[in-house]
Amino acid sequence: MTDYDIIHEVKEGIERIHYIPHRPNGAPPIVMQHGMWHGAWCWSHWQARLADLGWESHAHSLPAHGQSPAQRPLRWCTLNYYLTFLRAEIERMPRKPILMGHSMGGALTQWYLKDVADDLPAAVLVAAWNSHEMQSSVLNAMWRDPIGGLLCFANLMASPMVRSPWAVSQLLISQNAVISPESLAEQVGGESWWVLLQYNPLLWQPKKTPTTPLLWIIPEEDHAVLASTQTRSARFYNADVIRAPQAGHNVMMERDHQALADQIDVWLQTHIP
Repeated sequence: MTDYDIIHEVKEGIERIHYIPHRPNGAPPIVMQHGMWHGAWCWSHWQARLADLGWESHAHSLPAHGQSPAQRPLRWCTLNYYLTFLRAEIERMPRKPILMGHSMGGALTQWYLKDVADDLPAAVLVAAWNSHEMQSSVLNAMWRDPIGGLLCFANLMASPMVRSPWAVSQLLISQNAVISPESLAEQVGGESWWVLLQYNPLLWQPKKTPTTPLLWIIPEEDHAVLASTQTRSARFYNADVIRAPQAGHNVMMERDHQALADQIDVWLQTHIP
């Protein structure tokens, strides 16, 4: 028997999955922003463990992700567009939440802190896009899957990078993952190519000294966002770092996901007033 309730809804065009602990710890809720190809479903392991520890969490799916219906053609979705939905989810909370972003969700977290408000209790960047650019990581991913890269350029969509179980195993998870490549390939969806093209120094400059306390989770075997560039980005922001050895990009689906959630709990407990 679980020690929390799960509320799953699709309301006003947005899918939301809420984990409500029976014994809340009194801390602010956590808003969870997924990354490319994913939806609210990707957070389930961490939502369950954090709920056991007293944390209320709210994961949502961007339009055309998870069970959220498309509100514009996915091909023309941009980071600016996605940011409006993240902002709306944060504003729905009864008090300022903790923000947790995975991959592209980590980029949206950085955009939020720079362009919307830098006044959150804390932010957790999980295998997040780099502070300045993504070109080096994109080239690495294409080197591992050159056919997928060519298909992306031909279609102006990032969907070919997760077109098969083999492709997701190359990009998103390690051999230690608790989810199989076949199962993950069934759940991931399409994604715009423009979000990556938009994230470059001509269009984006990070905020040097955010006041929101930052924690960066770095999977050491990340093939989507290189661990070396994440390390430099964390140093740029002066963020605290937790490393996940032998873990892939979807670190919340890796073998040690529960231990990582416990480490996040400890860090939050020491940084939330």
